[in-house]
Amino acid sequence: MRVHLGSDHAGLELKDHLMTWLVDHGYEPVDHGPFVHDAVDDYPVFCLRAGEGVAGDRAEGLDSLGVVIGGSGNGEQIAANKVEGVRCALAWSEETAVLAREHNDANVVSVGGRMHTVEDMTRFIEVFLTTPFSNDERHVRRIAQIARYDQSKEMPPLPESAFQGTAEDPAGA
Repeated sequence: MRVHLGSDHAGLELKDHLMTWLVDHGYEPVDHGPFVHDAVDDYPVFCLRAGEGVAGDRAEGLDSLGVVIGGSGNGEQIAANKVEGVRCALAWSEETAVLAREHNDANVVSVGGRMHTVEDMTRFIEVFLTTPFSNDERHVRRIAQIARYDQSKEMPPLPESAFQGTAEDPAGA
């Protein structure tokens, strides 16, 4: 499986560690930078490229995931999610890494290089890479609603429960 990586200066140490770790574990890493420490670099240029790599591979039918890394992982997640076809989730524990794959079919994970040890973040990424999507109908349905909105701005219809106890249904019936 190909794994695209992008970071900023705060994620450079982990990204460099992951390049070796991924090869040692049978993955094909693709490094989108940065390649040297620059304390004022801009993460979007690297994270967008990692996201584009994942989206491009998947459009060609290739098995591919991505990892973006920053100080907190928040901005990197936001940047990666701007790429069409990317669903990037912020992982801060093994459980959130599992849920990102099982429930959201995330294809990119974001982690904060200043939030955890290299060992912990490597474990979060390992869990993310090895956890399959559940294909549970409710998760498929939710992802489809998001995709439809992304493409057409069509808002999903509100469920009945949204009207209980509101002005549209004051009795909550």
